[in-house]
Amino acid sequence: MPSEPREYQISDLVQEFQISPRTIRYYEELGLVQPRRTAGNHRIYSRRDRARLKMILRGKMLGFSLREIAVLIQLYDIDPTEKRQYEEGLRYAYKHLEEVRHRIAELKLLEADLVEAIHAAETKYGELSAETNREETTRSENIKGVEPTHDG
Repeated sequence: MPSEPREYQISDLVQEFQISPRTIRYYEELGLVQPRRTAGNHRIYSRRDRARLKMILRGKMLGFSLREIAVLIQLYDIDPTEKRQYEEGLRYAYKHLEEVRHRIAELKLLEADLVEAIHAAETKYGELSAETNREETTRSENIKGVEPTHDG
């Protein structure tokens, strides 16, 4: 069984995480990952950088902001027991859960408004269709009794 590499090039991480090199460089600008540089100024990422990228992407998927993710990453460095990181992570998760629940409530109200608008539009459409059908029937009955004139 092959062992996991100790170092990664940016192309390795791009392929693994399906993100752009620019995204990884942006995370570097924010200090979220800290690759070392080769003599030729190429970035070399460590297992730690890879783990941080994984954490960043998971956090984003869960709706955390990059600022919140940065705090969680810093807590790994500060508290090796990870207790503070979990406390902060839970705080962010509860906050995010409340925001999600609020959005769901708003979406349910929007859904009710849309259902009501659709029902009103369908009712009006049905009335207009019935009226149009009556007018067409009356017009066609009126035409049946009219003989063409042959002036000649």
